[in-house]
Amino acid sequence: MRAIISVSDKNGVTEFAKGLTELGFEIFSTGGTKRTLAESGLPIRGVSDITGFPEILDGRVKTLHPMVHGGLLARRDKPAHMEELTNNNITPIDLVAVNLYPFVQTVSKDNVTLSDALENIDIGGPTMIRAAAKNFPAVIVVVDPADYERILNMLKEGELSLVDRQRLAQKAFQHVAVYDTAISQYLHKDIPGLPDVMTIALNKRYDLRYGENPHQQAAFYAEQSIIKSDTGITWAKQLWGKELSFNNILDAEAAWATASDFSDPTVSIIKHTNPCGLASHEDVEEAYIRAFSGDPVSAYGGIVACNRPVNLKMALEMEPTFYEIIIAPGYDVDALTELQKKKNMRIMQAEINTVSPDYLDYRRVRGGMLVQQADTINDYDLPLKIVTQRAPTSIELDDLKFAWRAIKHIKSNAIVMAKDKTLLGMGCGQPNRVVSVYLSKTKAGEKSAGAVMASDAFFPFPDSVIQAADAGISAIIQPGGSVRDEESIKAADENGIAMVFTGIRHFLH
Repeated sequence: MRAIISVSDKNGVTEFAKGLTELGFEIFSTGGTKRTLAESGLPIRGVSDITGFPEILDGRVKTLHPMVHGGLLARRDKPAHMEELTNNNITPIDLVAVNLYPFVQTVSKDNVTLSDALENIDIGGPTMIRAAAKNFPAVIVVVDPADYERILNMLKEGELSLVDRQRLAQKAFQHVAVYDTAISQYLHKDIPGLPDVMTIALNKRYDLRYGENPHQQAAFYAEQSIIKSDTGITWAKQLWGKELSFNNILDAEAAWATASDFSDPTVSIIKHTNPCGLASHEDVEEAYIRAFSGDPVSAYGGIVACNRPVNLKMALEMEPTFYEIIIAPGYDVDALTELQKKKNMRIMQAEINTVSPDYLDYRRVRGGMLVQQADTINDYDLPLKIVTQRAPTSIELDDLKFAWRAIKHIKSNAIVMAKDKTLLGMGCGQPNRVVSVYLSKTKAGEKSAGAVMASDAFFPFPDSVIQAADAGISAIIQPGGSVRDEESIKAADENGIAMVFTGIRHFLH
């Protein structure tokens, strides 16, 4: 029996090759893998011994040869194929263990050159993988070091079943597909517009307890991308608590995306992907207290995210309320000890999201996918246009900017009322914007007097401004752009409300 081993990831490869040798396999290898195996004392031969041809072009051509691919692709159940092998002095190859050049790792480095990227596009490896996987009833194909031990155990017991071989072949084709997706992403990164055809590569992070409902199976996958780093909820570490569910991940992402979108110390409290509490303050304990005060009832069973390390004072403030998850970039030792007293709360540690303008958002529809650039515009630098007789005060302006930053994380039609960089009330997901205003002012209650209001899109009629005036709102921020803007401006002027236009909207469906 013959095996070809040529791997970039050398974890476990020496033990695997040793096990195959003990089972009677003759091992052939190339380049660095051959050196690694030879140094361990194993009887390794070069692929050149199969091809009768040296490696050429700085190793670009090693295995692209009929002596290799004939041995891989010949069907053992077809006498004509086996006769051709004999006539051409080709020996069948029974196992291929290959994983590919580290393309993603290479192009993710700073200042990588095009030449470096191109040299890390593997050609011989994918070709061998595809050939072996196509002929999986006869050839075992291995692309994942995690499979080495299981394969050795099955071979020691006798043989791999057809089902096991097919499973390995599926994994092999997926391995190549993910690799090619990364290359395509890299070559497209400087080309404007979205591609006519695209693939998305996903790697399973872990299985989930269940989906949106307990009868639905679910898992969490990480997107392989050359443009984003391993930050955010996808790569968060769970420090404490039971395993996560589908809804936990959705809410955790909403909480972390909201908190980490602010530069000031900020705490967000999320319920069903919308902030029910949100506040910024130089002291994280105070930020939490203010965020909680926005809607103490809805906070129960929610998700808390803080964009600064959690200290003991904040942990103690959280003690009376049940939360599903808390997420932060770090925890003081005594704070972590305190939080771990809550056995049913998950504690997660995440790095602050750094979302590239090139990052793409995907929304699934049945039979298709919506793709868009992420909403990453820098609101802090927006040239706000004052459209009313009264300009906002500096304090109002700070609150308006806070409310505008908050609004992008709330489902449309979204309305936010805020004061002292604290969310007082919000309305979301309503077909009618006036209803969102009503919900926001109802939640804010008496605290709306002297607060500011943000709207994620323009007011088609002045009724929302009139409602805001009834609530005591002193300043409004909105995109503008309605054919009836003048009516809304007039209503604001009549009620002494300062209003500014952003010129952009923040829909979140």
